[in-house]
Amino acid sequence: MFITLEGPEGSGKTSQLPDLAAFLREDGWNVLTTREPGGTDIGDQVRQVLMRIDNTAMDPRAETLLFLAARAQLVAQIIRPALAEDRVVISDRYGDSTIAYQGYGHKNDLNTIRQMLAFATGGLIPDLTILMDVDPAIGLRRKKSEGEWNRMDAYELEFHRRVRAGYLELAREDPKRWVVLDASQSREMVQSALRQVVLARLTPPSVAHNA
Repeated sequence: MFITLEGPEGSGKTSQLPDLAAFLREDGWNVLTTREPGGTDIGDQVRQVLMRIDNTAMDPRAETLLFLAARAQLVAQIIRPALAEDRVVISDRYGDSTIAYQGYGHKNDLNTIRQMLAFATGGLIPDLTILMDVDPAIGLRRKKSEGEWNRMDAYELEFHRRVRAGYLELAREDPKRWVVLDASQSREMVQSALRQVVLARLTPPSVAHNA
């Protein structure tokens, strides 16, 4: 099963994922976790370029292509092989981030973005996408308080509001794949909700093994 965590900056995806993965492993699942952009040696190099705070001259189209390049490598090198081994793959961001950020955020043509995304991923779509929803102003304050700040964080607040609106629209368009969680709750409440959502979609290991 391929699961993705999505959300605005400061929604808590990155900090919640390790605990979720550990819980699932204790429950008997063979879990692989990854992140975007990055997850491979090549992808991590691309990540450095994308996130450098001083790369302010980067054109939105160049930004889009770099994210897609890192994703293409991750899908080919990590995600597809893991899924072929019947592992549970959980990714901190995936293709919907590009639709939300580079599509809705930068106001690029959504149809073009979707076509490019399909090419980069070979059409691989997650089985479950969890949107960790939080008001962008709250999320950005969280990021600053944690001492983390990159080029994407530094976009104006209105950009981040468009991103959040884009995520919510994507969730409305495909309610079978998406589940929206209130990420403004306590860390413990969010983690509990994540576990419930994921377990509800997973087939017990013994059943999957015998199938």
